[in-house]
Amino acid sequence: MDMIRSILLFIVAGLFEIGGGYLIWLYLREGRGIEFAILGAVILVLYGIIPTLQPANFGRVYAAYGGVFIFLSLLWGWQIDKINPDRFDIFGASIALIGVFIIMYWPRN
Repeated sequence: MDMIRSILLFIVAGLFEIGGGYLIWLYLREGRGIEFAILGAVILVLYGIIPTLQPANFGRVYAAYGGVFIFLSLLWGWQIDKINPDRFDIFGASIALIGVFIIMYWPRN
């Protein structure tokens, strides 16, 4: 159950980081209203809180989160920006996710 909770926390953190950053991107790059930037900033602050709920130490959590971020960023681009990941994107994200599972969930003595 701890692994499922941890994976869900990674997903929520990723969606908050990418979503908050995307709102700020829309404000700065596409001229959307200031409310996009404010909401993006609030979401990014919440993103900063979510990883503290992980059971591992800071370095391990953030190292593993990098792999989750890679995967979720490609998924975001595919679903939101309609940019299809190519086979190299998929291969690279798969390697990153393997790294996540080794870093976070491999049994240690």
